[in-house]
Amino acid sequence: MSVMENATFNNSVSHDLKFEDIICLIKEFLDEDESAGYKLTIGTDSEVKSDKKGKKYLELITAIVIYRKGYGGRYFWRKKEMANVKTLREKIYQEVLLSIETTKYFVPELKEKLNGQSDRYDLEIHIDVGEKGETREMIKEVTGMVAGNGFVAKTKPESYAASNVADRHV
Repeated sequence: MSVMENATFNNSVSHDLKFEDIICLIKEFLDEDESAGYKLTIGTDSEVKSDKKGKKYLELITAIVIYRKGYGGRYFWRKKEMANVKTLREKIYQEVLLSIETTKYFVPELKEKLNGQSDRYDLEIHIDVGEKGETREMIKEVTGMVAGNGFVAKTKPESYAASNVADRHV
């Protein structure tokens, strides 16, 4: 049983959405205009927070975004907490690993619901690293992690699922 199986997501109108719910909503969105181009992006952002006792933890937000090119989109997000993440490198690794794990679970389920038609959208994993700032030294490592799992990686400024959508909920 995958950890992802019991994961719940939110959107602007609903909470506690299971993957099956998201898949149905995305399928409906794709079916609205079958001739349009779509992009499915998954990205995670995080922030170090403190609980009421002052103990630090990492709050990770993963976003699943379906975008109809030129016409907007829909997104779903999920919060997860993690202890004992102390360095920026660990923080970025956890973000990337959670995005990969989410993609590995979610995409095959979506593909099955679409009767194998994964060509209806372009798939990308968005990573919250870029050429500016402390994370620039990690770009090759983390994009390599994503590519090694068979996915396309995008970094800032193209990584909107992580650096804009997920960031909105941290």
